[in-house]
Amino acid sequence: MIEVEIDKGSGFCFGVVTAIESAERELDNTDILYCLGDIVHNSLEVERLQAQGLRTIDHHEFSKLKGKKVLLRAHGEPPSTYEIAKQNEITIVDATCPFVKKIHRIVQEETEQGHCVVIVGDENHPEVCGIRGWCVREPIIVNSVEQAKKKLDFLDKNVYIVAQTTFNDVKFKDIVEFFRNKGYNVIVYNTICNATEERQREARALAADVDTMIVIGGKSSSNTQKLYEICRRECENTYYIQTLVDLDLTVIESAKRVGITAGASTPNYIIKEVHDSMSELSFEELLKQSEENGNKIRVGSVVEGKVIAVKPEEIIVDIQYKADGIVTRNEYSSTPNLDLTTVVKVGDPIKVKVIKTNDGEGQVLLSYKRVAADESYDKLEEAYNNGEVLTGKVTQVVDGGLNVVVNECKVFIPASLVSDTFEKDLTKYQDQDVEFVLTEFNPKKRRVIGNRKQLLVAKKAELAKKLFENIKVGDVVEGTVKNVTSFGAFIDLGGADGLLHISEMSWGRVNDPSSVVKVGDVVKTFIKDINGEKIALSMKFEDENPWVKAADKYAIGNVVTGKVVRFASFGAFVELEPGVDGLLHVSQISKERVEKPEDVLKVGQEITAKVVDFKAAEKKISLSIRALDDAQEASEEE
Repeated sequence: MIEVEIDKGSGFCFGVVTAIESAERELDNTDILYCLGDIVHNSLEVERLQAQGLRTIDHHEFSKLKGKKVLLRAHGEPPSTYEIAKQNEITIVDATCPFVKKIHRIVQEETEQGHCVVIVGDENHPEVCGIRGWCVREPIIVNSVEQAKKKLDFLDKNVYIVAQTTFNDVKFKDIVEFFRNKGYNVIVYNTICNATEERQREARALAADVDTMIVIGGKSSSNTQKLYEICRRECENTYYIQTLVDLDLTVIESAKRVGITAGASTPNYIIKEVHDSMSELSFEELLKQSEENGNKIRVGSVVEGKVIAVKPEEIIVDIQYKADGIVTRNEYSSTPNLDLTTVVKVGDPIKVKVIKTNDGEGQVLLSYKRVAADESYDKLEEAYNNGEVLTGKVTQVVDGGLNVVVNECKVFIPASLVSDTFEKDLTKYQDQDVEFVLTEFNPKKRRVIGNRKQLLVAKKAELAKKLFENIKVGDVVEGTVKNVTSFGAFIDLGGADGLLHISEMSWGRVNDPSSVVKVGDVVKTFIKDINGEKIALSMKFEDENPWVKAADKYAIGNVVTGKVVRFASFGAFVELEPGVDGLLHVSQISKERVEKPEDVLKVGQEITAKVVDFKAAEKKISLSIRALDDAQEASEEE
């Protein structure tokens, strides 16, 4: 028989117990209760409560809720969370640990007085994030002596130190001593939870007295990780597990004494299962039972089953258990109103996760979606590490971005990363397949961030490189009008944009670029200039230049007709054809004295005059109504 001893301080701490009891009490009276972050860093316990109606959300989702009830877990939250709740009429169920609230009061009071506060803890831990939010003055956060060395330049002479409640007490004392040795006046608030301190002391003592040490807890549990570190230093044969199933039994085959400790996020039934199994059975019996338990139906376990019946809203699964399993529509897919008979048939094998062993009617509640999501997370992580391009369907357009689903895993693409240009309205992406890469992957915090912009920028860079390698000044190119401004239009050439300036849109005068081109138009232009990455375009093709034949059409003595387009103090400009204007000097309007041309002429008025001067090099034509009148009079006298 194996001698097994369990650490008396193992299991849920007071704060976790309070949070779970609060959740269960609320769920007795409501179908859905939201929790800001995992209620406890233990996946099995989270899934147990999720099966009862607890929905875990992040801060982004929290900010979008209206009129709902949200539980704040033991870790605590910053003041901003309470402000959002008030604005959005959210009812708060506050399960913040009293020890954590004490830290909030301390840092608020000290920083309000302008004091320099040092928080000893893990910067990204939710408890530390909450403490930081209560600081009026920005605190210094360190989790080791090495980090403390880097922060010396930011400290005042007087330093006020607090600690994350679950922080390693030995490391905390080392950091405090370091500051004291550097000559700082240190005021210490030892805010490590008494239960945590006692748990760590007992675990350390037990680990030093056994052959093998088992540490039980969720992989994301900070306090369990610290217990593992402490025990590992005392006992080389220390192993970190979540349940008995995770333990490689060969590691205890030769052990005579085995110690067990567990983090504050570990349910007592898991601790009891490990302890009872190891203390009551021989190694051979334990190994046999472990193998049998591999197929045991328990919350969180994944099992293979066979579909024995399908309805539009649910699937009945044979899981080789005393009761059949049920997969509801919502636990099969995130697709709304999906008819399950169209995707599953009787006889199909199916892998599912147990979310409730008894739904009240003796049936086991199962989830296909969660298994798919778990497996997909592995693929997403691989895609993230490899920079792989993924494709997903946009299931929801929300304030701030797009929710995209990839194999039942939700990916959020912020609005700033949807496109390489600003897009005010993202609704066009609803139900569309989009390509993206992952730029952030943190499944523990349910934070998976996609980036579509990166792909677009890279694609454009590649196209731009190819474009610039193949174009030169003078080339005729086609492009699509991308944007129209007061000074011209930007033309997408398939890799880079070219500017078609208003002055290059026509040989004639253009007052408004939108009268010539519109967004989406395909236009033919030629490249007038290339300056670095800037491309200047023109539609003033030389074969359409009206001045080429102007010498014949507007020779001196010719009578021409044109339209008055603008005035100057010295005369009026007459458009003879697009791109060709003639000057009708004020003295040539009439034999009668004319003070201002606009006294006798109007813009848009058609006039007939004689060409009295033509200068091709300067593109100047002089007109005269007076000369035409003189010629007509002379002809009449004859």
